[in-house]
Amino acid sequence: MDLFEHINDHQEATPLAERMRPASLDEMVGQEKLIGPDGVVRRLIETGQLSSLILYGPPGTGKTTLGRLVASATGSRFVPLSAVFQGVKEIREALRQAGDDRKFHSIRTILFLDEIHRLAKNQQDALLHGVETGDVILIGATTENPSFEINNALLSRSRVFTLESLGAEEIGRILDRAMTEAKGLGKLHLALDPQAREILSRYARGDARIALNTLEIAARLCRNGTIGQREVEQALQEKLLLYDKGGEEHYNVISAFIKSMRGGSASGALYWLARLLEAGEDPLFIARRMVILASEDIGNADPRALQVAVAAMQAVHFVGLPEGRINLAQAAVYLATAPKSNTSYRGLTEAQAEVAKSGALPVPLHLRNAPTRLMKEWGYGKGYRYGHDFPEGFTGQDYLPEELREKTFYRPTGRGYEKTIQERLDFWQKLDQERRKTRDK
Repeated sequence: MDLFEHINDHQEATPLAERMRPASLDEMVGQEKLIGPDGVVRRLIETGQLSSLILYGPPGTGKTTLGRLVASATGSRFVPLSAVFQGVKEIREALRQAGDDRKFHSIRTILFLDEIHRLAKNQQDALLHGVETGDVILIGATTENPSFEINNALLSRSRVFTLESLGAEEIGRILDRAMTEAKGLGKLHLALDPQAREILSRYARGDARIALNTLEIAARLCRNGTIGQREVEQALQEKLLLYDKGGEEHYNVISAFIKSMRGGSASGALYWLARLLEAGEDPLFIARRMVILASEDIGNADPRALQVAVAAMQAVHFVGLPEGRINLAQAAVYLATAPKSNTSYRGLTEAQAEVAKSGALPVPLHLRNAPTRLMKEWGYGKGYRYGHDFPEGFTGQDYLPEELREKTFYRPTGRGYEKTIQERLDFWQKLDQERRKTRDK
């Protein structure tokens, strides 16, 4: 019998990620602000002031584990439900049972509702009575912003806590425990190569479940007593790309993606976008970078670029991966092939430099607000010209402080829509000159 067969024979039926769930708050890795020695959730438990909670955070950060541990620490019955698999009927039955347990047996129930955001807001109302009467302490888990996905009545009766993605160092500690503890892989007496440990810690992207699931598969593939990079890569079923979300290569790939769009290369943009996605980059981070580029590098040369970028960001948030990659690809190609201009960005930079240099120059009297009679007597608003009173909607009035009348902060490039803007500005300048000549006569 070789080592591979030995591992299969001794492999527990329960998944490794489930076996490695912490048995107490002290065993849980991460979330120090919530469960550390001075953590707010720990204090609520210790002082007996625990109320309904909404746990908000990305997958694999320990929301379900924390719910179980809270129930254990408070001596409560733990009832886990999922909004994906159970509906209002099952929730009402759980609330009824919790009410009976509280009334007849003095048993407190913690109702853990995973993916609570998947319940329609009117369906969430089914929870209110049980929460208000104290029949249950609700712990809702969600990966979506509670402000948008949880109804106000339920939010007002709950405390919202954010769970943060685990860092690579924290994932590494979880892997070390899984390798050494008997309930994990300890009985197999395997070693985890340091480079393989680092790869796993980074690839998990803060998700302990992904790290442990991958480690379990890699252990099954191991034949020489050491889980190495080869086994990890086989477990992932793909060649891991060189990409460190916290290191230099992260910034190199992002830089290449941005520069490809700025330089007009749709193919380059798509290639580096694929690299980002395959390496597990947060799609919303990618979308945010494109929103910035749409104004910084395209601007008014194509005002629709910002609309496309924002729409892509909203679509990715709404659709998620894997389909959201299609929205990102469409936006990346549009931005790469759009006419470019950074004049708005440069103009703002120059204006900020002028503000730093000249300070808070006084607002010209004709531009000041005059809500009272006294202010009008002081001359506030006097001489202001209302643009809609003029045939072309252009007044030719001065809008900068007197000391800066000759300054120009916006200079269109003449590319794309900015060509139209430049033509309009030239027309207005000519119109102003003609008006001045007429007034001088």
